This record gives sequence, structure tokens and C-alpha cells, in this order.
Amino acid sequence: MAVRDEFFWLSKVNQATIVINSKLGLLPKPIAIEAARALREVIADGEKDPALRPKTYITFEPKMIAKSGPEITIMHAGRSSQDIHATYRAATLREKALEVADGLLTVMKTIEKLAIKHRGVVLPNYTNGVAAQPNAYSHYLIAFLYGFLRDFARLEEFYGRLNVCPMGSTVLNGTCWPLDRREMAKRLGFSGIAYNAFDATQVAQSDLPVEFSSIVTAIAIHITSFLTDLMVQYAQPRPWILLQEGGDNTYVSSAMPQKRNPGLVNNCRTEASEVIGQAQGVVFRAHNLETGMLDPKKQELHAALGNRAVNMLKLFNKVLNALVVDKERALEELNNDWTASQEVADVLMHEFGLPFRVGHHVASQMVSFARANKILPLDFPYEEMKRIYKEVIEKEYPSASSELPMSLERFKAALDPVAIINNRKTEGGPQPAEIEKMLQDVKDKNEKRTQWLEKQVTQINQSLQNLESEFNQIGE
Repeated sequence: MAVRDEFFWLSKVNQATIVINSKLGLLPKPIAIEAARALREVIADGEKDPALRPKTYITFEPKMIAKSGPEITIMHAGRSSQDIHATYRAATLREKALEVADGLLTVMKTIEKLAIKHRGVVLPNYTNGVAAQPNAYSHYLIAFLYGFLRDFARLEEFYGRLNVCPMGSTVLNGTCWPLDRREMAKRLGFSGIAYNAFDATQVAQSDLPVEFSSIVTAIAIHITSFLTDLMVQYAQPRPWILLQEGGDNTYVSSAMPQKRNPGLVNNCRTEASEVIGQAQGVVFRAHNLETGMLDPKKQELHAALGNRAVNMLKLFNKVLNALVVDKERALEELNNDWTASQEVADVLMHEFGLPFRVGHHVASQMVSFARANKILPLDFPYEEMKRIYKEVIEKEYPSASSELPMSLERFKAALDPVAIINNRKTEGGPQPAEIEKMLQDVKDKNEKRTQWLEKQVTQINQSLQNLESEFNQIGE
């Protein structure tokens, strides 16, 4: 496939101009044939030698004149470097957006597979950096999937605003030359025209790159959040989620034999930080300027941001594929702490009618006693629980019976992380039935995103193929 750089799009704009103007009778046939011949030679030169691929129209046109003569410059009537460059900026950013969408979709499908694979794995989740509650790992993964789905939706919406063609708006207020803007847009694979001529070449040239930068920033933040959770594991003496050792995933320390440094995670996080940093550069370049300035129109910088975002997504997908989950160790970690304590308060409330705050204090006293005496949840003495319950009730809720209403079996079940997960009733919770619903939901959404992406890519490629076919008929 041809490199779709500035030279490529300058060539396509010229091809479309020759095709459309010759059909409308705006370009005399002899000049159209001569311009087409000159353009073919310039394209051929550029394909042979990268040094002969100019990036601006004012350096492209002299090459065509040299191949023919100044008579062919009538084809530039109704155009300007402003709208030509705005068009190749939009075309380039459009393709970077689709490349990011493709990388994001790959990540989303990988997470979907991981969520299916790790059904039944329960592990601790954290709030404020402290162990909070048990959760299903699939539930955690699907949560990130929904975050990435929002990112993809932003990309789709952005693409609709981006995929309109500035050609024919000239500098900023149009022209007396009747260039058919809609036919230009069609030939170049756009969905329509950028309607307001001033917006097309000036206003949109600032805000569209800023919007793109905000989207890749959101993606990077989701990625770094996931990576940070993973990195916490590397501070554990016995982690329950790690990277598969070896290859590009990990590397050993030159001094400390026990270390297996997560190089892949480090590299991905660094790339995400670069994305966020470059994205802020887009904002800074567009800020505090009068319209018409060149600063926010740096197409090569916007393309570099897109490339970096694509690489970030590739690295993150490698991280996901390298994850190794130890189900038994994760459950052991849950049973080493008191993330199940809220369930005791909940059960006392909804099964036995105790006010929640009173039940919460019962559970809190239980945890304080356990930690002071180094007792793990599954080992907590039932008799001690009865004593704590009696003390709290007599102090805070004396109108109720001070006898613990929970049986030994119910008390133990309330401290079992797996049972807690399975007994959840919340719509969208981690219980198996809801996990299956969410998996089906994200599978359907991923399929729709796949179809959308394929449609956009096909539209561009088919339009360019049709343009090439029409152009090749001129002078043949």
C-alpha cells in the first residue's frame, strides 16, 4: 500500500481536481490530459525517490510545471494551499484516528477473552489504596472494557466531525470558481464537506486536533490505571497476578538474583506518559492564538501523537496477553484480610433487621479484635463474635435482643469471599449471572465497533480506488 503522507494526499487532491473539473468542463480537455501526464510523472518520481515527495503545495506545483508548463496551473483555480493542506491534515488525522480505533478494538477483544477465561477468580479490590471488598476478576476486567468502550464512542463521534472535506473553501471565504466541493469530498473518501469555509480552514484546524488529543489522553489514563494496579503486585512477596517471565515481558537484575523486573509494564507506562505529554502539547499550541495562525496546524506532530497512541495500545495488548493469574493465591489473600466484613453488617441488617450502623459497629469491633489478636477471617471464633455482638447491642441498641441471631454456618458464609460474590443481587454486580450478561453486552458492542471500523476503512479505500480508475482514463 502506498505511503499516505502529505505527498500522497497532494497527489490525490490534484487527481480529483483534474477528474472533476474536466467532467464539468472547467478544465479544457487538452490541458486536463497534459496536467494528468505531468502529475503521473511527478508521482512516479516520488515513488522512486523519497526526496522527491514534497510536503507543501507550493513545492509540489513547480514540479508539475517543470514537467509541462504554466498553462496547467488553471487547475489551481478555486483552490488554495489553505484548503489543500487542511484537507490532507484532515485525511491524515482521519487515518490516525482509525489506527487508534483498531488498536483499541484489539485491546477490548483481548480483555473480553481474559474476562471469559478467568470466570470464577475472586480477588481483593482497593479504594484509597486500601483493601476494600472482594470482587470477581472478570467484573474488574469488564469495568475497564466499559471504560474503553466510552473511549471508542468518543472516537466514533470525533470521526464524524473530522471526516468532512475542506477542499473548495480556498483560504477562508470561498471563491468565484465553481469547484464542486461535494464531488471532491466524495473522491477523497470523506462523508461530506466542511460546510462553513472559514471553519473549514481556520477554526476546525485548531479544535479537531485538541479533541483527538483529549481522546488519546483518556485512553492512556485507563491504561495507566490498569498498569498501576498491576504494579502493586510486584511489591508483594507472593503476588497473585504477574507477567509471564521471559522474552520482552521481564528482565533480571544485574545485582539481585531474585528480581524479575516488569519491563513490559514499565515500557507501556512510559509510552502512555509520552502520549499524555504530547497531547498537552497540542492544547498548548492551539491556545491563546488568533485564528489563521499556523501553530495548531502541525500535521506531523498530530500524526506523531497518533503513532505514539497506537504503539501504546500495542504494548498494552502485550501486557494483557502476558498476564498470569494465580486463583488460589488471590483467594488466600482475601482470606488474609477483612474485606468481607461489610457483608456481616449487611446480613445483620437485611436478614435480621438490625440497623445498618449498629451492625457496622459490630463488624468493626470484630475486625479490631481480630487484628489485635492476629486472627484471620475464616478462623474467627464464633463465641467471640457472640460476645462482641452482645456488648454493642447493649450499648447502642438496648431495645433489641443481645443474642447474636446469626448461626455459626451463616456467620462463616458471610466471611467467605466466594459466597459473597455469588450472593450479590446488584444489577451489574459480580455474581455469575450478571457477569454472563455483561460479557454478552460487551461482545455485541465489540462486534458493532468492528463493523463500524471496517466500514470506514472500506469507504476510504474504495473512494481512492475509484478516483485512481477515473484519473487513469484521462489521456488514455
